[in-house]
Amino acid sequence: MQTLFDTQTRHDRHGRYCQAVTVEDFQHNLAAVRARVDAACRRAGRDPAAVRLLPVSKTKPEASIRLAYASGCHLLGENKVQEAHRKWEAMQDLADLRWSVIGHLQTNKAKLVARFAAEFQALDSLRVAEALDRRLQAEGRSLDVFVQVNTSGEASKYGLVPEDVPAFIQALPAFSALRVRGLMTLALFSSEAERVRQCFVQLRILRNRLRQSAPAGIGLDELSMGMSGDFEIAIEEGATVVRVGQAIFGARALPDSHYWPNESATEEPS
Repeated sequence: MQTLFDTQTRHDRHGRYCQAVTVEDFQHNLAAVRARVDAACRRAGRDPAAVRLLPVSKTKPEASIRLAYASGCHLLGENKVQEAHRKWEAMQDLADLRWSVIGHLQTNKAKLVARFAAEFQALDSLRVAEALDRRLQAEGRSLDVFVQVNTSGEASKYGLVPEDVPAFIQALPAFSALRVRGLMTLALFSSEAERVRQCFVQLRILRNRLRQSAPAGIGLDELSMGMSGDFEIAIEEGATVVRVGQAIFGARALPDSHYWPNESATEEPS
C-alpha cells in the first residue's frame, strides 16, 4: 500500500540524545519532542491535542525522575514492574506522580500493578486479566488497560497475534476492574520506514474493525504506538499515545539492540 508520507525512522540516534541533567534540559527536550509531534500532526491533518506524550523513565534514577517531574512530567512509563514499584515507593512525596506499566506482566506480579499503577499497556492474556481483576477488586481500585498486539509477527515479542484479538476483546467485560482503553503495539526495530509503518497501519485497521462489534463498556479509542525513533510515523498512522524515553531523558547506557526484543530479552527501547 502506497503511503502519503515519506517520514523516516530515527533508530540510528542512540548516543546522540544528550543526557537531561537539569530541569531546563528536560524542558528543552520536551519542547523538541512536542515540536516533532506537532509537525507529524500537521502532515496528517490531526489535532496535536489528540496525541498524549508518555515519557518513559525506565533505567533512569530517582534524581532524574524528580527533574522530569519538576519539568511537568506527572505520568511516567516503566517496563519492569518491580522497578516501577520501587520508584513509586521512593517518591510517595510526589502525590500526583502516576505510573504507566508498559512491559510484559507475569501473573505473580499482578498484585504490584494493582497496588500502584494508573495504567497498564501490555494486557495479552486472560490469565493476566483475571489476576489483575482479582487483585484490583481486593484493593478497591480499577485500572486503565491497553491490549497488546504483536503486529510485527516476531516470535520473540509479547502480545496477541491479530487473529486472536477479537475473541480476547469479547471476553474482557468479565473483568469489571479493567477499563479497556485501546490497543498497543511495538513495531519492528528497523531503519526500513515502510516496514515499521505497516505495523502501525495494521493496528489501526484492527482497531477500526473491532470497534464495530466491541462489547458495551469496552473502549477502543486509543492507539499506543511509536517511540523515540518512530513516533512521527505512528502519529501519521493514528497514534493517540506515543511512548518516548531517550528523546526526553537522554540515551541509555547500552544501545537499543540490548533492549529490543530477542530470544532472551523483551525490553522496549522507547
